[in-house]
Order: sequence, then C-alpha cells, then structure tokens
Amino acid sequence: MRNYAEPKLTMYGLSPKVCDTIKKARRWLETNNVEYRFHDYRADGLEADFLHHAIGELGWEALLNTRGTTWRKLDESLRASIVDGDSAAKLMLEMPAIIKRPLLCAPGQPMLLGFSETLYSDFFR
Repeated sequence: MRNYAEPKLTMYGLSPKVCDTIKKARRWLETNNVEYRFHDYRADGLEADFLHHAIGELGWEALLNTRGTTWRKLDESLRASIVDGDSAAKLMLEMPAIIKRPLLCAPGQPMLLGFSETLYSDFFR
C-alpha cells in the first residue's frame, strides 16, 4: 500500500526556474530516491517564526547570501545597515531571494544549508 503522508524532509528555496542550485539539489534528491517536499519562498511564503528559528540554528551570516545578484544590487547604505539577526531577518522577509539556498529541514535533525554532492551524501548517510 502506498504511503500518502507528507515527506518528512522539506527543501526551502526558490523555483528551479530561477535557481540553478535548487535545480541541482532537487535532481540529486530525486536520483537518490529521497522523498521531500519543496517550499518556494515566493510562492508559498516565508514565516517570520521559521526564519528566526533558522537564524537561531544557523546564524544570520550563513543564511544571508552576500554573493548573489540580489545582494549586489542593493544600495550600499542598505547593505551597511545589515548588522545583526533582526536587520537581516527584516531584509530576508522582504526579499526572500537573498536567502542562501537550498535549506533542508527534517524533524529532529540539524538544518542543512547549501548544496554539494558531498554535503548531501554525508547528510543522508
């Protein structure tokens, strides 16, 4: 009998149409038969409580993607104003594309941020 329960693993990010890293990570999960649910920050929203939990676990510096186009296009004064978790969370809630991705979450396990085949292989070992 097929299990119709939601997968326990959730991948957070942006649509693979706009994010190559999400595309690669999803391909890896599917190739390795890992069930997951995809949560698109833009289409599905971003809860402040979830974001604050992620900041508490990973740190705002890790979550804030300062290497991406979204960050580089920000005014210098806005970039300079991001100095702590609260200012970073405010920006991430307004502009979820500025969050590093993907972010994997599974109950009872630490969050995993970013993608590489080695990182995922170790995580799912």
